[in-house]
Amino acid sequence: MAIGISIPRIDARSKVTGEALYPGDINLAGQAYAKVLWSKRPHARVRVIDTRAAEALPGVLAVFTGEDVPVNEYGLITFDAPVLMRADVRHRIPDRSHQTPASITNPNSQHPRLFDSVVRHVGEKVALVVAETEDIAAQARELIHVEYEDLPAITSMHEAIQPGALQLHPLYPDNVIKRYRVRKGDAQAAFAEADVIIEDVYSTGAQEHAYLQPEAGLGYIDEQGRVTVIVAGQWAHEDQQQIAHALNLPLEQVRVIYPAIGGAFGGREDMSVQIILALAAWKLRRPVKIIWSREESIIGHHKRHPMWFHAKLGAKRDGRLVAAQVELMSDAGPYAYTSAKVLGNATVMAVGPYDIPNVAIDAQTVVTNNLPTGAFRGFGAPQALFVAETQMNKLAAALNIDPIELRLKNALREGSLTVNNTPVPAGCTIAEVIRRCAEQTQAHPKSTIHNPQLRIGRGFACGHKNIGFSFGAPERCEATVELHGDSEIERAVVYHAGADCGQGAHTVFAQVAAQALQLPMNKIELVVSDTASSGNSGSASASRMTFMAAHAIFGAASAALDKWRDEERPARAHYVYRAPPTTAMDPETGMANPNITYGYVAQSAEVEVDTETGRLRVLRLVCADDVGRAVNPQQVVGQIEGGAVMGLGWTALEHFVQRDGYVLTDRLSTYLIPSVLDIPDVVESIIVENPDPHGAMGIRGMAEMPLMVVAPAVVAAIYDATGVWMNTLPITPERLLSALERRLADTGTAPIR
Repeated sequence: MAIGISIPRIDARSKVTGEALYPGDINLAGQAYAKVLWSKRPHARVRVIDTRAAEALPGVLAVFTGEDVPVNEYGLITFDAPVLMRADVRHRIPDRSHQTPASITNPNSQHPRLFDSVVRHVGEKVALVVAETEDIAAQARELIHVEYEDLPAITSMHEAIQPGALQLHPLYPDNVIKRYRVRKGDAQAAFAEADVIIEDVYSTGAQEHAYLQPEAGLGYIDEQGRVTVIVAGQWAHEDQQQIAHALNLPLEQVRVIYPAIGGAFGGREDMSVQIILALAAWKLRRPVKIIWSREESIIGHHKRHPMWFHAKLGAKRDGRLVAAQVELMSDAGPYAYTSAKVLGNATVMAVGPYDIPNVAIDAQTVVTNNLPTGAFRGFGAPQALFVAETQMNKLAAALNIDPIELRLKNALREGSLTVNNTPVPAGCTIAEVIRRCAEQTQAHPKSTIHNPQLRIGRGFACGHKNIGFSFGAPERCEATVELHGDSEIERAVVYHAGADCGQGAHTVFAQVAAQALQLPMNKIELVVSDTASSGNSGSASASRMTFMAAHAIFGAASAALDKWRDEERPARAHYVYRAPPTTAMDPETGMANPNITYGYVAQSAEVEVDTETGRLRVLRLVCADDVGRAVNPQQVVGQIEGGAVMGLGWTALEHFVQRDGYVLTDRLSTYLIPSVLDIPDVVESIIVENPDPHGAMGIRGMAEMPLMVVAPAVVAAIYDATGVWMNTLPITPERLLSALERRLADTGTAPIR
């Protein structure tokens, strides 16, 4: 039995001893070094790029700009962003033209896009310098002369959609990338019948991923002549496809390898160093290495979407929900990245995991000159659930109904119609998760204090999160299993491209294989995260990797066993798992089957508020997650604890500040993430196991769930302690203290309940 056992992670020893190699640790003989010249401007047209002085510096091998990229565009969903900048005029040294070797030139490159010469955020890559040493590359970067024509910057979502606003990107009229519209029942008529209506405005901030290793990598030409990039990412085959597209190469001439990754959380889904490393290695025919500083990382990759909401919720006196209306807007920055999909998730979760007969939602994601935004653990659901659950807690207070009772009265159940007006996928367990969390919370008396300026409060929230890609996106996962031995299986080799970003995926792969093959763990060998050896796994995102990989590995193992029983030695089988199809939302009604299945989470928070300073401490966080079946319970607990702390950081500490398009918190001394002194005193992890009917061996994904509803639980606890509702995240001490002072001024009473 290999499933359900907390075996040590297979990479634990190498990581704690320092033997594990991350991209920045890997070197090849004769490697050169690269540096990026950043725009540092939020919006400008590039008139001149003069590279002559840089290229004349001894030790400089090349300076690349957008005109050196055959198809100068990239994008996970839409090719709408330039790899490097083009200019109206490019000054360079004629004999350093760095022509691409004729043997691998593809003449079918596209014409330059209209966006090639316009800088749209401060983290735009203008040029790439490659030199014999890192110091020379840094010196040469300073010698590049760029002339800009500054353009008006729009950094407010609301300003960007005003009539007559400057169009920031040629592909997006009205500065809107995507809109969604949901109409279920008749919300306006239902509000007229409601006894109580809760209506308010909310906003959430950006968040930096702050993963362990900043972007780094090594590009080279491998022994088969392939352009190869060693890098940290979340979807090796997608990286491969985007590199091949930008260089206009056949897919088989590009290879992507992931070593140890060092964290991702969605921040490595979009391109960072992949294409520029491949470009340099392809042009120069020698290894090229790059390592970004933390400051470069912070401006060089996307952030969590800031969002704005206007929400309205109506109910009868007994607590039965009758209507919900939500208007929401997200800041995409200048390019699409995954903003349309994030917006879709936020739309689906905007009224929470409840059966509401009448719903109206209008959502849009808007172009600005802030940093691009994209995937971040939760993928739009944390922002939406912060609003949905705070609305529910306000409703419970207005009706004087217990928040748990209110949720159980309205929770989705088998057969309930979702916001998309289709039945919730089988395996809906939100009601049980609510009860389990509530029981554990009530088992502990509320903390007591003896300081009159401190107040203790408790709050509750729950939510759901899709498992797998949504809205009709193709969903598949491949695996190959090879069995070796004579009369008995002596070893099994599992080939899988799935990324282990630190969540323990590779350990899970081995456990699933051992279970499927009925072999001990020491007979399982993994060959992972290399496009040259494995089929497409899909992304390590959307809480999908364990769910999808389990299907694929189990299928490949079963097929290999069949061949083994037929005396085939070695026995090798390849299997492609194709998940049940999903559908896009109808543009007028939002009707859809948007997701394969969901995971369910409930959390309670106990907080301490200092009413004199606004300081907030989370004393206890109880988190119940239905994971279907825990492959490795210890890893599940680790995910719960890590996700809860990350959610707390977004809720109360991590204040990412952009002003007029410039980043003011571009280092970890100004952008604060939780330290050991900021985490809850206690995180209680409740592993709920109801086998998911869609999952192999009942497995659900769960990596994002623990972050989902930390914010609304903490906000409800603050209200319980002080009588103050917080509608804006993050809840910094300044914001909390201001809210306490406003309540005192408005009511003339101390902010105490």
